[in-house]
Amino acid sequence: MNSSSIREELCKYARKTVANKLVVGPGGNLSARYEGYMYLSPSGFALDEIEPEQWVEVNIETGAITDIGLRPSSEVLMHLYAYRANPDIGAIVHTHPPYCIAFTLVEKELPVMFPDQAALVGRTVYVPYVLPTTDKLADAVVEKVNEASSILLGNHGLVTTGRNLREAYYRTEVVEESTKIYLIASAIREPKVLTKEEYEEIASLESEAYRIELLQKMK
Repeated sequence: MNSSSIREELCKYARKTVANKLVVGPGGNLSARYEGYMYLSPSGFALDEIEPEQWVEVNIETGAITDIGLRPSSEVLMHLYAYRANPDIGAIVHTHPPYCIAFTLVEKELPVMFPDQAALVGRTVYVPYVLPTTDKLADAVVEKVNEASSILLGNHGLVTTGRNLREAYYRTEVVEESTKIYLIASAIREPKVLTKEEYEEIASLESEAYRIELLQKMK
């Protein structure tokens, strides 16, 4: 892995976020960490329009931006603070998935309901609405990045983290599917959720451990 391959990988998952309608227009932002730097989507671009050389290089320690004539995403502080707070984070995906946003309008706690959610995501935490692009939002998110790999932002969207882009991205898909399932089921009756014992049984499966290991290694 080098900075060029990181940039290519960012383009790949940026296109997937748009293709799967996890963002619209110039919304959302992605980043990946590499050797003391993060590579972040530029401000004002639809994610599927970004070319490899346009991802903005930012020094994680100092916040200094490599001058390529493009501004980093307006959520640059949220990404910076998260990387500084948790050295295990290798990538961050911030999207505006419709079911996730709808969920935050009516609920806060997303229960664990099915095996993929238990194995790939686990607990999802919630942050009440905070003005986007501000240090207040960055501070609110950084308080949660060591608690969970998925953070629902009230009236706003979703932030997922992972050891690589693949892991962070697929957590986004699973959380969006989870909120969709919850909202559909809730329209009929209170959903049946997994018990603590059922959750722990899934986590202990050898097949799930292998799948997670593979997810962390592959692009």
